[in-house]
Amino acid sequence: MRVSIATHRLAALLVAGTAMFASACGDVARTGRSPAYLQLVRFDAASGADPEEFGGTLLSDVVTVVEVKRGEETFFVDSFFNDIGRMEFRVGLKDPGPLAAPTAASSLNAITINRYRVQYIRSDGRNTQGVDVPYTFDGGATITVPPAGTAVATFDIVKHTAKLEAPLLALRGLGGAQMVNTIAQVTFWGTDQAGNEVTVSGNISITFGNFADPE
Repeated sequence: MRVSIATHRLAALLVAGTAMFASACGDVARTGRSPAYLQLVRFDAASGADPEEFGGTLLSDVVTVVEVKRGEETFFVDSFFNDIGRMEFRVGLKDPGPLAAPTAASSLNAITINRYRVQYIRSDGRNTQGVDVPYTFDGGATITVPPAGTAVATFDIVKHTAKLEAPLLALRGLGGAQMVNTIAQVTFWGTDQAGNEVTVSGNISITFGNFADPE
């Protein structure tokens, strides 16, 4: 019996997919001592110049012109805003139990997040901080994810000071003619109520440029 190349490829893909799934499950089971882990339900971001408009990607404006009135005079001033990230978390159990009698999370499984890190990378491999991408930074956070339900954390995903440093400073005045495309890798750390460390990471695309300002 002859087997087509397409059939061979499909079988290889199925095997690879099964291996990846098994590896992912094993990683969850092996990571840390906590019986619980953090699930990332949602990750989006908003420009600091328009902080109510969240989306699955971020256009980060390196300079925003703000209208300022003083008496009868009107001035236009260059301003810089932190951009905002937003993550929604849920607690999961590494051993959820059988389908007929699933295990329920207890108050000890609640996870308190205490810090995070933002790192920027580029797909072309040019990742020198302060030259090709903004500097990595750490931040503090205090939010408890309950054993049932979700919790939302908002945080700085781009600091305004990054817009005053290379490579973002060079984008000012270019009117969108030049942009820097990055992926922001955000990692949160916390502990369950027994003190076991838990971590979760997520990625979001950020394009830096001198974009049109919101009205």
